[in-house]
Amino acid sequence: MSAVDFIEHNLHPDGSQACIILNETVQDERAREALLDRAMGEGRRRKSSEKLRRGRLPSAGLAFVARGEDGALLGTVRLWDIQAGHDAAGKPVRALLLGPLAVDPSVKGQGIGAALMHHATAEAARLGHGAIILVGDPEYYERFGFSGANTSGLAMPGPVERRRFLALELKQGHLDGAHGLLTPRGRRSSRATRVLPVSLRFSM
Repeated sequence: MSAVDFIEHNLHPDGSQACIILNETVQDERAREALLDRAMGEGRRRKSSEKLRRGRLPSAGLAFVARGEDGALLGTVRLWDIQAGHDAAGKPVRALLLGPLAVDPSVKGQGIGAALMHHATAEAARLGHGAIILVGDPEYYERFGFSGANTSGLAMPGPVERRRFLALELKQGHLDGAHGLLTPRGRRSSRATRVLPVSLRFSM
């Protein structure tokens, strides 16, 4: 199901309590960091995934926030350019790392995280990316097509629980034979970067 299909199938009949998914902007930084602290705690900065994000910008066009109709930031998700080791022929395998995905604790269970996931994966596919990798609970992420089937030959740059090391192929066979350590790629951090907002509306 595409992000648009998901949104259309989850609207309240009266359209009430709508939430909007927007491309993240530099003005969202303070509110996003505060939300992440509330949702995940300060220990989030010590996660293995953080080593792949530190000093980098999210992949172009793949950082999103969810806002309530009052403008409050309710959720966030970002995807990052990485190299997922090498394939069987020794060629670098490009992929995306998803995370963190977080929703404000005050609105958990209202579908915001799922809508962000559907939108982010649909946009990554539209932009031509081949695969998305993440570390998270399979009980949650399997509904979006993620599994550990294609990560057995890969390793994070730090400790990781193997059952939580998951991938989604956006192009069939993209991770075939992929092996080795995940390493960062993509744009270095710069305050000058700004993403223009694009919105989709869904119901909580």
